[in-house]
This record gives sequence, C-alpha cells and structure tokens, in this order.
Amino acid sequence: MDSNKAPYRRILLKLSGEALLGNEDYGIDPAVLKRIAAEIQEVLALDVQVGVVIGGGNIFRGAGLAQAGMDRVTGDHMGMLATVINSLALQDALERLGIYARVMSALQIHEICEDYIRRRAVRHLEKGRVAIFAAGTGNPFFTTDTAAALRAIEINADLLAKATKVDGVYSADPMQDPTARRYEQLDFDRVIAEKLNVMDTTAVVMCRDNDLPIRVFDLTAPGALVRLARGDSVGTLVDDTG
Repeated sequence: MDSNKAPYRRILLKLSGEALLGNEDYGIDPAVLKRIAAEIQEVLALDVQVGVVIGGGNIFRGAGLAQAGMDRVTGDHMGMLATVINSLALQDALERLGIYARVMSALQIHEICEDYIRRRAVRHLEKGRVAIFAAGTGNPFFTTDTAAALRAIEINADLLAKATKVDGVYSADPMQDPTARRYEQLDFDRVIAEKLNVMDTTAVVMCRDNDLPIRVFDLTAPGALVRLARGDSVGTLVDDTG
C-alpha cells in the first residue's frame, strides 16, 4: 500500500452538539466550527470521503424537557431541528473554505436543505462533497448516535469516528477517577456488557452486526481527526477483534 494513501475510503464523523460549544455556554463557538471545518478539509485532501452527523445538545435536548413533562415526541422533534441548525452552520464553515457540502435532512425542509436519499448521499460523497446528515433518523426515541451508525452503514463507511472531549474509552470517568484506565482496543460485546460510555447500545449493536468499526477520539486535540484518517492509533478502537 502507498504509505501516503489513507487506509479508509469513506468515514462517518459523529459530532456532539456540545462539541460546537467551545468556550460558549450556549450555541456555537465560531472558532471551534472553523477548526473542525479545517480538519475536515485536511481529511478530504487525503482522498477520504467524509459524511457527518451532528447532535443538537448545544441548542436543545428533547429528553431533558420530556423529563420535565413535555411530550417526548414533541421534544425529540425539537431536538432534530436543533441538529439542522448545527448542520447548516457546519455547511457554511466548510463552504467558506471552498469545500462543497450538502445538508441532507431526515425531515423534509426543502427551503433550506435536501431530503436524505441514500443514493444521492453516496453520489455527493463520490464527487468529493461533504454530506452532512441532519435531523437524526427522522424518528423520535432514537439518538444521534444511532443516526450516525445508521447513516454510516447505509453509505458503506469504512469507519465511524466518534468525537468526544476525552482521548478514548476509559474504565471509569477520568475526570472523577484518576485511576481510570484508557483502553487501546475493545470488542463490541465488552462495550455492551460493561456499559462503557462509547455510544448508546442500539448504535453499538448496529455497528457490531454490520462489522463497522468505531474509533473514539478527542476532537479537542489538534490534528487528531487527520491522524485518525491516516490510520494512526488515535483514541480507542472498538471492533470485533478487541
């Protein structure tokens, strides 16, 4: 294999809404958005196709209001719309760098973005565009983790890259337990059995059943996404051989 060639043809990047907060208490930090877009640009330069799923927790959490008494379906629909806002912001940041990007929503919002159609999404990726998948799965009761796993499988991604604020998966919360151990590699069944904080169980099971590896990495570490795309051992790898 060419040493300069990335091992992945296509990856799905899962960003939490909180990842866009940066130093802000609410909404989107433009500096963080610009940095993420620049790193995606570097990944594209490796001839790697990139799809993105973003959460909406920086703007709205449907589950939180549901606990306070709001109808869960209504709350989840509001959360889906928050992911559309974040997706449009990322699209704008990418386009400012001269990168073609398309927001594809699981909910029909024709005035501002495309409907999600699998074959069209794959075509965008093949043309070198970044496909940003908004509105989760379009259904309540499913997280954006599950949406990321679903979209990654649908577009035949080689890897699901889960961006977090820590450098991998730990045996306990490293912020609260200084003895917590970081794992280099895990298998899907152990993640599920030990309830490790990787992604929700539905998402992990989907990845396991479709042989889609997950790499959990620290998005706040400069260059981490690019090193990951090059095949470096960044964060924690979750697959069927851990």
